[in-house]
Amino acid sequence: MVPSLPRIKFIAIDDNPLDLLFLTEFARTHAFLDNCGTFSNVLEGYEAQQYIKPDLIFLDIEMPGFSGIDMLRKIRSEVTMAVFITSHPEFALEGFELSALDYILKPLTEERFAATARKVLEYWEMKQKSQAYEVMFEKDMLTIKEGYNQIRLAQQDIIYLEAMQDYTKIVTSRKNYMTLSSLSYFMEQLPSDRFMRVHRSYAVSVGQIKELRYSELVCSDAIIPVGKTYRSTVARLKL
Repeated sequence: MVPSLPRIKFIAIDDNPLDLLFLTEFARTHAFLDNCGTFSNVLEGYEAQQYIKPDLIFLDIEMPGFSGIDMLRKIRSEVTMAVFITSHPEFALEGFELSALDYILKPLTEERFAATARKVLEYWEMKQKSQAYEVMFEKDMLTIKEGYNQIRLAQQDIIYLEAMQDYTKIVTSRKNYMTLSSLSYFMEQLPSDRFMRVHRSYAVSVGQIKELRYSELVCSDAIIPVGKTYRSTVARLKL
């Protein structure tokens, strides 16, 4: 039997009606996303959030009267997932400090929205599992605890790490693992000559990098974004 998809309730708040239209159309192609309303200002969105209790909020940042960041600060404990969609990259740090699941720069494209939708579904499914994913660090190895099972993973098999709010996803060529540890904690434990932070949401295994570009790198078969504050460090790498 094919498992049924969850229904993830969302609302979207943006003072640009065209951006809301694009988001709505893109969301229709993902059956697990349940559109519970779009709103053109923060006050309406806040009032809707109070009675709808959505699992996910898409937020613009700069809006008249009250910013999306101000709203998320007010309701952070009430919302499982928040995604900023904005024209302003300079607010990314504040967004991630508020544990936003993703931060999308406009113009919103269908491909970029699909990547966020996959992240939303993966995070939602992981949160529904009763067992936390613990990780222990040893010399050249990780031990990942999934319920009663323990998996031994060689550090050299890790391709990259991705932050997902309070969790970190470990990506390998065979399987991905979720751990209840922050990306910052991973970087404190892993050897700095073998793993590099390249973005607020990503760290890579240096040995897995195939190609360096200005704002991204190719790590195995994945394209990983490079944040502005990390570009100078990444540019000094010798492959």
